[in-house]
Amino acid sequence: MALAPVLLISLLLHAFIGWRIAPDLALVDGALGVALWVALTVSALLMPMGFLARRIAQPPVANILTWMGLLSMGLFSSLLVLTLLREALLLLAWMTVWLWPQTVSLTALQQDTALGLLVVGLLVTLLGFWNARRTATVVQVDVPIANLPEALQGFTVAQISDIHVGPTIKTRYLQRIVDRVNSLNANLVAITGDLVDGSVRELAHHVAPLAQLVSTHGTFFVTGNHEYYSGAHSWIDALRAMGVQVLMNEHVLIEHSIDTQDPEPAVMVIAGVADYSAHHFDESHRSDPHQAIADAPDHAVFKLLLAHQPRSAAAAADAGFDLQLSGHTHGGQFWPWNHFVQLQQPFTAGLHKLKALWVYTSRGTGYWGPPKRFGAPSEITHLRLVRA
Repeated sequence: MALAPVLLISLLLHAFIGWRIAPDLALVDGALGVALWVALTVSALLMPMGFLARRIAQPPVANILTWMGLLSMGLFSSLLVLTLLREALLLLAWMTVWLWPQTVSLTALQQDTALGLLVVGLLVTLLGFWNARRTATVVQVDVPIANLPEALQGFTVAQISDIHVGPTIKTRYLQRIVDRVNSLNANLVAITGDLVDGSVRELAHHVAPLAQLVSTHGTFFVTGNHEYYSGAHSWIDALRAMGVQVLMNEHVLIEHSIDTQDPEPAVMVIAGVADYSAHHFDESHRSDPHQAIADAPDHAVFKLLLAHQPRSAAAAADAGFDLQLSGHTHGGQFWPWNHFVQLQQPFTAGLHKLKALWVYTSRGTGYWGPPKRFGAPSEITHLRLVRA
């Protein structure tokens, strides 16, 4: 990603906000108009640093520039959306005045909305920052399964997804997640991709807390698209070395019973597929739910699939899985992007049914890009199997 074109786009988009807002803000107070232009100029210069700082500077300068750039990006996003909404409102007001003169004071509306836009943008960004940086809330989800055997009644899975350890998410953030997951005493831990944004060399020590995850049957991982931007093969090796079971279009069998003395424990299939787009990076990683369940025994009473993207659900349903756990969408992360996710993915967040398959889509446990979540809080999902 070259700096010059990114910087040019950033400057043009910030200039659009200033052009539409600053003149009306200056009518409220001349100093406010000047201050807005100064703030927008600084933001336009900083915003590309959110992704490029590590290429042009060394720590700690790169870390500072990254934080400032991503914070600027979060505020800019809200200001741009609010500016476009304000334009629609002013157009509606202008049409109203044209049809019914003197019903609306356009000057007052322009000044009030210019000031209100900045206040709302700042508040949304501050609240979004708090939501993103706090430890994800545990979301309890019951999954009703027909003919669920008694041995699996109450079986629990702790799902974490889309943490994005990298530019602004480091060891302490992940350690808090691990501690909260361990407090759930789950039977199984599932990590459904997009764990990292960076190489093993850069981030291995920040991911180390995952080795502390504790559950009855262990921790299972599938790749997300961001693993392929970050050296998927190296991360697969690194995670396996930490004791995490990476499932690449394959499955394992586990036996579970409520009573350890039960002579007939239930057999479960725990399967995982590579990311839906993995074949663009490595053809041998082409996502295939049918391959993942191939040769599974007939006496397996429950079949769970871990698949980063909800788009795997159609093939998973045809392959005969009972439950698919996915992430990828972040639930949109912050408004209004939640409305656009559904254009690419069949499910944005929560529990849904596709034929006989239940699909749970996590909103994610971390965040990507701007440290901002608004209207789509992060989650650690605690799923429980119950008899339908």
